[in-house]
Amino acid sequence: MSYRSPELVTGDAVVLDIAIAQLPVRAVSAVIDIGVVLVGYVCAIVLWASTLGRFDDALTTAIMIIFAVLLLVGYPVTMETVTRGRSLGKMAMGLRVVSDDGSPERFRQALVRALAAVIEIWALTGSPAVVCSLLSPRGKRLGDIFAGTVVVSERAPASAPPPVMPPGLAWWASTLQLSGLRAESAELARQFLGRAAQLDPHTRQMMAYRISGEVLAHISPPPPPDAPPELVLAAVLAERHRRELTRLQAVSSGPYFPGPRAPWPPPNVGGFFPPN
Repeated sequence: MSYRSPELVTGDAVVLDIAIAQLPVRAVSAVIDIGVVLVGYVCAIVLWASTLGRFDDALTTAIMIIFAVLLLVGYPVTMETVTRGRSLGKMAMGLRVVSDDGSPERFRQALVRALAAVIEIWALTGSPAVVCSLLSPRGKRLGDIFAGTVVVSERAPASAPPPVMPPGLAWWASTLQLSGLRAESAELARQFLGRAAQLDPHTRQMMAYRISGEVLAHISPPPPPDAPPELVLAAVLAERHRRELTRLQAVSSGPYFPGPRAPWPPPNVGGFFPPN
């Protein structure tokens, strides 16, 4: 079970459409990981009974403490760092830990989550984690709050593809300032464009003007005066999606160098002219 959250915002003020994992799925994932740790600890006890019993009590105790730390902290940190946010339990349930800005989980974040889990999950039997997850709008436990991470579902139904950029508005979209665009407005525009073909023409036109007016109030510069509102919304969402893909590719490949902008003034493509 998962739900779409409009609150995962990148550093470029772009909202990622992802599915936040809810508590029941995370609980099953945690049970699997706890089982893995318990199996490892049973193996440690068998090793202690068969081999370590030959040593003195102090050395045996030290070895068992080290082994427990490796299981409780080393296992989740190593797995989530190597697999970029996935433990065995999360793999089985289709979950992944990501940073609040949508980037992959880092070693420091995995370490903070694992250290917090020793207290909130192992020492206190998971009660703080359950209460915090129920109260958090994004299902965060204490470790997620401290580490700046969120657990997302990779098996949620895929959202509709972003609109295609209208050729006549590409030059305008490339100049947009989108940092003021609210997530709610963008989501409303996306849902409208997805259902526009099902609406009667009068309702479709009224909603297009109303939603485009709400979107345009938070972005700049204004579109060409003769641009249809539906194409304006499509251009805004397509440009928003393009910039986020560019940012994510830059994060994974190295430093970001902005590409060339559309020519100014733009060519007369699709019947739209730049404002005088």
